[in-house]
Amino acid sequence: MRRTTMFRILKATLISGSTVAISACGGSSGPAPLPVLGAPTPGTLVSCTDLATKAVLGNTTISSATLVASGGLVVAGVTTPMPEHCLVKGEMNRRTSSVDGKSYAIGFEMRLPTAWNGRYFYQANGGIDGSVVTATGPNSGGAPVSNALQMGFAVLSSDAGHSGPPWWGLDPQARLDYGYQAVGSLTPMAKNLIKVAYGKSPDRSYFGGCSNGGRHAMVAATRYSDQYDGILAGAPGFHLPKAATAQLWKVQQYASIATTTIATGADAGQPDITSAVTAAEFKMLGDKIVAKCDVLDGASDGIVSDIKACQTTFNIKTDVATCSGARDGSCLTDAQKTVLGNIFSGARNSRGESTYSNFYYDPGVAGSNYAAWHYSNSTALDPGAVAFIFTTPPSSQAAFLATTGLKYGLNFNMDTDYTKMFATDTVYKESPWSYMTPPNETDLSSLKNRGAKLLVYHGSADPIFSAADTSKWYDALQTANAGTAGDFARYFMVPGMNHCSGGPSTDQFDMLSQLVNWVEKAQAPEQVIAKARGAGANIVNTELPANWGAARSRPLCAYPKVARYNGGGSVEDAANFSCR
Repeated sequence: MRRTTMFRILKATLISGSTVAISACGGSSGPAPLPVLGAPTPGTLVSCTDLATKAVLGNTTISSATLVASGGLVVAGVTTPMPEHCLVKGEMNRRTSSVDGKSYAIGFEMRLPTAWNGRYFYQANGGIDGSVVTATGPNSGGAPVSNALQMGFAVLSSDAGHSGPPWWGLDPQARLDYGYQAVGSLTPMAKNLIKVAYGKSPDRSYFGGCSNGGRHAMVAATRYSDQYDGILAGAPGFHLPKAATAQLWKVQQYASIATTTIATGADAGQPDITSAVTAAEFKMLGDKIVAKCDVLDGASDGIVSDIKACQTTFNIKTDVATCSGARDGSCLTDAQKTVLGNIFSGARNSRGESTYSNFYYDPGVAGSNYAAWHYSNSTALDPGAVAFIFTTPPSSQAAFLATTGLKYGLNFNMDTDYTKMFATDTVYKESPWSYMTPPNETDLSSLKNRGAKLLVYHGSADPIFSAADTSKWYDALQTANAGTAGDFARYFMVPGMNHCSGGPSTDQFDMLSQLVNWVEKAQAPEQVIAKARGAGANIVNTELPANWGAARSRPLCAYPKVARYNGGGSVEDAANFSCR
């Protein structure tokens, strides 16, 4: 084959998304290369304030469409003014539940920039959703200095079909909307609205979120891979029902070593779980992990990059002093070591069977976010989510309100109550496990074959969704794809980072730009540069160690590679570390 002819074929392949493979001798052989989807064509907003009447969309009501001037939207931490854009608010699928008699709808807002880059971004939100947060499309990591809207994307945000306390889980459809069906309804609506607003549909569509938003992203990678070209999953709670029940198990573990009881209120006389391990003791544990594991990556810098090696190097029984007298923050009792060892090993039932993943020993255990999830959210948030959203049938609202979150957690049975997440009945015909998780989490063939890409990031010190669980998922994905998963999906651990941000970490980074370059330019990210948020940052991370440089940087490495010190130069500079 002549060189010019081969060039034309290759060029056509890139433009059309074809998967033709060209061999050196002119024939087709071996696996077809994955398509490169190419860059979008930008556009300009042609319609805004008339969209309420101009956009006729099925089962959709637009309540308002207003033009927001440049700088009219202020986003915390983002110093560059947000661009002029059209703010559209509305709802879909208004209905009255036949089960609880309440009215439901999928509320949303879209922000459509006047100068549009031709891309659409679905902003998946955290927690149990329930409110329409500002549609800006954070580009991930710590306190972002930019977002999708600023970059020119049209951005959607929604409440996933419900609002208020978690007893909306009494309604079967609200459960399904929260799990995955709101995304299925909103996606074609958003693309149609974009077409009306700009005179053309988006050429490229992206999906992203952290925490439950990361779960939404992982679900979208399997259920809606035909609709999204790039998917960004941060701290992905793709096994959220199991993680939530593990939170209740942690309550029981901490209660077993609590040294004080609650004096007043509805929980008077109950164990005060915050006395089980104090903030000073968690900090000491973090320091001991650093002392044992810091040098595994070649640098003594307070960052444990080789987190997997640390799990076999650090031993809580022998590497932490055992208290011989009063607890003073420099030691742990044998009982404390046992309980913490149990928690890091992962929740189990009475037969010793694992019910959720293990967690990594990481210096980020000292972070305030760590204790907040183990002590506060485990009694304030997780009980309601488990009782109404992750249990079939859901609890009685009256019975739940007659107790407290702490008591619910203490009485949760890991043998009998846990199994209700897999149950169905004549009213709730899809189990919580089914509607909350990816149908087949290691089968991303649809996403792969059309040239779409998945980027995942996770703090190794996440206290609620285990980064070890995410590592095991990626290992299984590699096995399912004969070691080629990196062609379409990559995973980046963030040492020291807690849930989505914080902790002793370099937690400010831009994954969205990396994803766009991979999807549209075939530039697969080997590393992503992350920065600490010290003095002078847009939003300062107050938990950074005092001896860190304010602008410390590190490469985040595509798993399983680790950022290792090159042997020379400042440990404050990412340039002196390599992924290997």
